[in-house]
Amino acid sequence: MSGKKGVTQPALHKVIMVGSGGVGKSALTLQFMYDEFVEDYEPTKADSYRKKVVLDGEEVQIDILDTAGQEDYAAIRDNYFRSGEGFLCVFSITEDESFQATQEFREQILRVKDDETIPLLLVGNKCDLEERRRVAHAEAGARASQWGVPYVETSAKTRHNVDKCFFDLMRKISARKAELTRGNHEEVKEPTKCWKCKCQLL
Repeated sequence: MSGKKGVTQPALHKVIMVGSGGVGKSALTLQFMYDEFVEDYEPTKADSYRKKVVLDGEEVQIDILDTAGQEDYAAIRDNYFRSGEGFLCVFSITEDESFQATQEFREQILRVKDDETIPLLLVGNKCDLEERRRVAHAEAGARASQWGVPYVETSAKTRHNVDKCFFDLMRKISARKAELTRGNHEEVKEPTKCWKCKCQLL
């Protein structure tokens, strides 16, 4: 037991995958976790994955919750969203309906988290199917700009930008945590200044 003292656990970043059913949330997650592409995947109820990675020279853990896109599970989404520190909001570039649905997902996240600055990336998956594209890059980019978030196009099949979207989100989560910690420290420091002033007067 004494061996545990002084051992710092790697930071844990909690990522939630959101988006309509069939857009490739599970395929992206499994490609990131295991370097494999799963084409025929059962609709997800909710699966959780954890992996150690090196983020900008520091070992961290990423916890990924792959949620269901189906409406049947909409009622339990709130609970999942509460636990998340960052979100990948995924749609398929081959399906305009899934792109339109991202608006609703984001609104639900903001309602649950009550925080406009929650780390979030808009992800257009299946970019290997360019010939079947229904959502223009510019259109998706414009929505991301409107939201004030990055837009990344990925392919779970070719692994294009898969690591990028997860690592970019972890950087945003890490920066957000550092910001909150700084804010807390500043609040604590306020009374100390007065104490120092008194010392100088003495």
